[in-house]
Formats: sequence, C-alpha cells, structure tokens
Amino acid sequence: MERQNGKKGLGKTLKLLKPKIIDLYIIRKFLGTFLFSLALILTIAVVFDLSEKLDNFMEHEAPWQAVVFDYYFNFIPFFATLFAPLFVFISVIFFTSRMAVNTEIIAILNSGMSFHRMMWPYFLSSFVIAGVIFYLANFVIPHSNLVRLDFEDKYYRPRGRRINIENVHRQVQKNVYVYIESFSPIYLRGRNFTIEKFDEEGNLLSKISAPTVTWDSVSSKWSVMNYVQREIYGHEETVTKGPVLDTTLNIKPEDFSRDPGFVSTMTYRELDEYIDLLELQGSEEIKLFKIEKHRRFASPFAVFILTLIGVSLSSRKVRGGIGMNIGIGLALSFSYIFFQQFASQFSLKGNLSPFVAEWIPNFIYIAIGFVLYKIAPK
Repeated sequence: MERQNGKKGLGKTLKLLKPKIIDLYIIRKFLGTFLFSLALILTIAVVFDLSEKLDNFMEHEAPWQAVVFDYYFNFIPFFATLFAPLFVFISVIFFTSRMAVNTEIIAILNSGMSFHRMMWPYFLSSFVIAGVIFYLANFVIPHSNLVRLDFEDKYYRPRGRRINIENVHRQVQKNVYVYIESFSPIYLRGRNFTIEKFDEEGNLLSKISAPTVTWDSVSSKWSVMNYVQREIYGHEETVTKGPVLDTTLNIKPEDFSRDPGFVSTMTYRELDEYIDLLELQGSEEIKLFKIEKHRRFASPFAVFILTLIGVSLSSRKVRGGIGMNIGIGLALSFSYIFFQQFASQFSLKGNLSPFVAEWIPNFIYIAIGFVLYKIAPK
C-alpha cells in the first residue's frame, strides 16, 4: 500500500512538472531576453574595447585575422561567462516586470497554477544557463584564454625581450625558499643562487649557495655549479663544497615570469593539480587559486539565487512600473558585485577562507531570496 501511494505521489509530481504551454512561453521569454541583453552588452563591450586598443593593434601591426579570431572570438565567451549571472538577474527582472504590468502573472495564477509551480520554468532555464557557464568556465574558456592572452602579449602590451628576470624569490616547499639574483630564460641559467631550509620555529637548518645554476630541460632538474652547502645542527655547522649538485625542486623556469592572470588559463583538473602542488610547497599564492576554484562553482550557482530573487521581486504589479523593479534590480546587482570583490580581497589580504569569500555573496542573497519568495505569493 505504501509503495502504491509512493508511486501515485511520484506520478502526481511528474504530472505537475510536465511542461505546459505557459512553461514554454516563460522559457522562451527568459532565454530570449537573456540572450538578447547579453548580445547587446557584448556588442557594446567589443566596440569600446576595440576603440581603446585599436592604436596598440595598429602600432604593433596586428593582423586583422588574428584580431578577430585569436582575440575577439576568445574575448566574447570570457566576458559572457563573467557577467552572465548578473544578466540573468536583470533579464528576469525586465521580462517578469513586463508580464506583471500586462497582468499576465495574474492570469497565470488565476488559471490554477500556483506561484511555486510557476517557478519551475524559471529554474529549468536557470539550470541550462548555469550548466553552460560551468562547462565553459572549466573546460573551454581556459584554452581560449591561452590564445587571447598570447595575442595580448604580442600585439597589445608586449612584455619586451627582457634578457634577464631579476630577483626571483620563491617558496618551493614548506619552509624551503629559493633566491636567484638574475635568470636568463634564453640560456636557462641563473646567477647567485641560494636555497634555504628552516624549521617550524624559523631557525636555519641548511643553506646551499652557488654563483651559477642551470636548468636541464631533458632531465627536468636544476644543476648547481660550484656550490657551498652548510648543514647546521644547533651550535655546530658542517660545510661541504663541490663542482655540481643536482636538485629536484618543484619549480620550473616558466614559473619565474608567470603572470597571476594565468590562473584563468587552467582547466578545473589542472587547477586542482596545481593547488595540490602549492600545498606541497606551502606557498602563500595558494589563496588566489583556491578563490578561482570556488568561484567556478559559486558563479553558476548564483544563477539560481538571482533568478529566485528576480522573480520574487518583479512578479507583482507595482505603482512605479517596470522602472522601479529595474532600479531595484540594478541596485542589488551592484551590491552583489561589491560583496563579491570585497570578500575576495579580504581573503587574499586577510585570513578569510577562500570558500567563504566566494560563497558569502550567495549566502547573503539566498537569505534575501528566501524572504522575498515567501512574501511574493501574498
């Protein structure tokens, strides 16, 4: 009997969720408004970006084929996924307010459909958008960012042919630090190299110093030339000298000139593996990469939260018309961006967890959305 009742309950639920004409109408309105508004802002962004960078492109003789296919074809999806959750919010506010003004919401509710059931096509559309954002951000855009950033290095703001990279400081393992006074990326050779190891209390345990260090690309090892090695045991010290010492440091020559923006060029799996490496090294740079990792989950999830707020806020016909709802929507959008940026910087500069930093705007706005959702049917 219980099994039969369970089957009947499941069948009733599936019947309620079966797409209706009004569901398809809302989905078409949702996705159509979202794609139109996103295409509009992307067109404006491309025009402004081109007007700003046109002189640089011409100065560095960038081929127009590369400008279109290497830069803007990769710029557009990056920009689109970055701001898609906010444009979902603005789109929902806009077309739902229009439906409310035209009394379409009242007609839908008077037809027997509850407000909770009316949310189904909204969340179905949000699921599609969130899924696309997640897939692009983690598996497609990292590769396109490689092409875009390479184009910028060549034709927009070239780094120049600097022979040496000066004053390299890196933490390669926990309590192990490397310093190179200058490094030549052409000859893969560094000058005045030191590697120091400390205990948990900050006392020096060992130090290797050498006038020259070279990178062997075949064996992926560093060779320290004419080294001097000091081993410290309390108040005693032993000194060892030699012509060559091979080391297996968790660092490569390309890490010396790596821009912080390269985090956006890593797929989810690459990002996860690099975070594991930074944890092994005990590097302080790990916060930046953990923030990016959590952002790639928090941003798609924000689509559902902002959809909930948008529908709850704009489904009632108000005296101020759609202008009032759009104004409130823009205010909430800017406050969301503010919280997101503030929390990220607080994590980078302070002790706030990267997980909390990226999810705290969602925590705040899901509470706002829940309150508005409870009030909206009344």
